[in-house]
Amino acid sequence: MKFEILPVTPFMQNCTLLACEETRRAAVVDPGGDLERILEKIEANRLKIEKILVTHGHIDHAGGVAELARRLGVPIEGPQIEDKFWIDSLPSQSEMFGFPPAESFAPDRWLEQGDTVSFGNIVLNVYHCPGHTPGHVIFFHPNSHLALVGDVLFQGSIGRTDFPRGDYDALICSIRERLLPLGDEVRFIPGHGPMSTFGEERRLNPFLRENS
Repeated sequence: MKFEILPVTPFMQNCTLLACEETRRAAVVDPGGDLERILEKIEANRLKIEKILVTHGHIDHAGGVAELARRLGVPIEGPQIEDKFWIDSLPSQSEMFGFPPAESFAPDRWLEQGDTVSFGNIVLNVYHCPGHTPGHVIFFHPNSHLALVGDVLFQGSIGRTDFPRGDYDALICSIRERLLPLGDEVRFIPGHGPMSTFGEERRLNPFLRENS
């Protein structure tokens, strides 16, 4: 599986293109905005997008989902249904944060712990990781030891929990019980900032050390 990270929106959110090298079929993860840039990259790489994957319902991750799904004619999968209130509020979120107008949407498939999603010959495992938002999910590709964790975990930090229905204890539990057991060697793409590994964060992340 190949991937390319495209920071989008004024929040520099890591939208990611995931592609099956054998079939050139692909998925877009968290297209929060800057859709023309995303579409140009899809065309430049000659990818056939099969679906849009969403980790959670915040504007910088989900603001462009409805429009991109319509333009590409593809389904939307994720997040978990507890984030419905965030997705329903996308129009007001866009006003609050000064983003271009955003549409709410109903995913073609809400995701749950233990689900899988696929495109081309690629299968990703789904983990429900609440805390930053109640319906946050992450995607894991075991064959390449790669995880897309949205705003659950960052290099040296963790997701905020001061938004409505955020839960610090739940977030730490999600990291410790669902992310770190995947293995120290796993690289992860966070919602913002540089990639890291679960091993590095286990050793160096102050939020995880403090809760050892």
